[in-house]
Amino acid sequence: GLPTRDGLSGWQTEPGMDGDRDLKMVDVALASLRKTYKIDETRVYATGFSNGGHFTYLLWAQRPAVFAAYGAVAGRIRPSAMPVQPKPLLHIGGKNDHQVDFAEQTAAMETARKINGVSPSPTNCTSQIAATRCTLYASSTGTPVLTEVHPGGHAYPEGTSEEIVKFFKQFRLESAKSAAR
Repeated sequence: GLPTRDGLSGWQTEPGMDGDRDLKMVDVALASLRKTYKIDETRVYATGFSNGGHFTYLLWAQRPAVFAAYGAVAGRIRPSAMPVQPKPLLHIGGKNDHQVDFAEQTAAMETARKINGVSPSPTNCTSQIAATRCTLYASSTGTPVLTEVHPGGHAYPEGTSEEIVKFFKQFRLESAKSAAR
C-alpha cells in the first residue's frame, strides 16, 4: 500500500479513507486486466495479510458483486466497513497475534458467521498449516466461513497460500455466471 495520512504505508481500511484511492485502484487494475486478458469473471477473488486483510474485508463490504470469495489473514473488520452480502470467507489468524489483536480477529470471524447465516455447529477440517485448528461453519446458501487458527503471532504461516487457493477453487461468482449465459 501507499503512504496513508499517518505516513505509514498501507491499504485503506474504511470507506472514503484517502479518497477511496485503493478501491479505485482495484477497479482500474481489474478493468486493465479485462482489456488485456480473458478473465473468468466468476473466479475473481480477494485476499490479503494484516492491513491487506483489513482491506479484504473492505472489498467484501464495498465490492461484493466483483469477488467470488474472500481470504483474510490476520485481518479485522472496521465498523464503518461492515459487509452485508453473504460471501464465502476463509480467515486465518494467530492466537498470539498482538499486532492485530486476536480478539478483533475473532470478532471479524463472528461477524462473518452472522452475515453468512452459517450453522452454529461447526465441523473440524484439515489444514496444511502446522498446528492449526481448522473449523468449517457450513451454510445452506453456499457461503461458508472457514477459520484456521494457528498458535503463532502476527504471521503468514507456511502453507497459507495453498490453503487460500484450495478454498477459492470451490467457489464461483453466481451472479457473473448467470450474467454470462
